[in-house]
Amino acid sequence: MQALYDVPAPAKLNLFLHVVGKRPDGYHLLQSIFTLIDWADTLHFERRGDGRLARHDGADAMAELPEDDLCLRAARLLRTESGDAALGANIHLEKRLPAGAGMGGGSSDAASTLLALNRLWGLNWPLARLLPLGLKLGADVPFFLGGRNAFVEGIGEILHPVDLPAQTYFVLKPPTSIATQEIFSSPLLARSKSVAIVAGFPAHNSSDDKNESLQSTGAEVVKLDAQGVAKLCGGFGSNDLQKPAEAICPEVRQALQLLEARYGNSRMTGSGSAVFARVSSEEKDGMSNQSMATMLQDLPGAWTGKICRGLDRHPLSGWA
Repeated sequence: MQALYDVPAPAKLNLFLHVVGKRPDGYHLLQSIFTLIDWADTLHFERRGDGRLARHDGADAMAELPEDDLCLRAARLLRTESGDAALGANIHLEKRLPAGAGMGGGSSDAASTLLALNRLWGLNWPLARLLPLGLKLGADVPFFLGGRNAFVEGIGEILHPVDLPAQTYFVLKPPTSIATQEIFSSPLLARSKSVAIVAGFPAHNSSDDKNESLQSTGAEVVKLDAQGVAKLCGGFGSNDLQKPAEAICPEVRQALQLLEARYGNSRMTGSGSAVFARVSSEEKDGMSNQSMATMLQDLPGAWTGKICRGLDRHPLSGWA
């Protein structure tokens, strides 16, 4: 195999996000449900035999990017672990996901790079071997490698698969981005939310009767119906990063208010600055393509909005 084209790297939304503690090494312990959506970057890979790794960033020529470029970090890490210094690739990234949105764009790019090069280079490693590499690249990367929606714990490495019903979301991104470190260092951040208990999941944290409870059914895969998703997007829990984000970036509050007025629900995803609202089936059926286009045109200048469909599985599920 010499090339892989049109490799998707989808975004995620956090239906809720609780900060439940902090490790001695400074990493925060989280609980969240991550759902994949059909807003995605696209990557193209061409194999090289000279050991060079280069990413095409839209300029006319291939160029070496900084060490912290996530696609190249993923490629270098996989090559190092393989022990074959001759492995190389040209990587072209078509960036469609907004940066600094809290939608996991960079992590998703890294995960798709690991999955694609694992196949392109003929390594054919199982997922269990790729997951530790993903965690080295970022806390969200294992989720994108995992292939399906999940209840996430720890720093992102504990994944419990979740079946979610077909769902539509309106995602809104103000032009301002927020540094994740600024959010986590804010005095407004609550760092010891009670651990949520989700029926059907193994317990990985101590709990007591005061903990919030989100009830679902199922065994290995927990299934949520439409009412369960509605509860996640509104009545259940919160995004604990949202309050400090609103203080740092007033446009986040403005975006939340816009969606709340239109859909009756709104929540920030990740560390922002993107926010989203669940669109009910009735609202979706009543929205023509023209009305959607008009709504997008009415957004403030430089804002980005998109109607997104939730995905049942990652498009690359089964690649490892």
